[in-house]
Amino acid sequence: MNIFMTSGTTEFMEKLRAKHAREQMVMLHGESTTVLLHETNGKTVFQTPRRFEVVASAGDFEENGYFVFHHIPVADEGRPVFEHRVKERANTLDVEPGFIAFRLLRPRDSDTYIFLTEWSGNQFYTMWKNASSFDHFLTAPTQTGANSTLHIFSGTPSKTTYISKVKDDEA
Repeated sequence: MNIFMTSGTTEFMEKLRAKHAREQMVMLHGESTTVLLHETNGKTVFQTPRRFEVVASAGDFEENGYFVFHHIPVADEGRPVFEHRVKERANTLDVEPGFIAFRLLRPRDSDTYIFLTEWSGNQFYTMWKNASSFDHFLTAPTQTGANSTLHIFSGTPSKTTYISKVKDDEA
């Protein structure tokens, strides 16, 4: 499974989505842009997408929630360890209140993974983020051996948030 992303104005993303109505797409609205996610086993309909392979998932996007993208730069040597750690803990999300879906996205063209979650609302994400399970979920220890050190992360993680529906008074 792959996820492709493109961004632009809400009007353009709506037209693009309507043109390809048979495709599985989710429209997300951020502070300054709209993102369209195309989840498919095939090729994308986007001309210049950001490309990701889905390496772990749970649930189905409902396009009725609060989406959080954790952008996590991972060193080449740390990819297997990072992926294993996230996959190992993925089943714990199902029991979190307000959890809808998640995808761990392996980048095709960069070192930055995306840990993407959908929640029923911001308050549910905040509850999970403030719990101890969050800290151990997305962190990985630096592994040291007698003659080597494995550094998992290659940069500082960041976060962006989106909603899938714009309230009528915000449109």
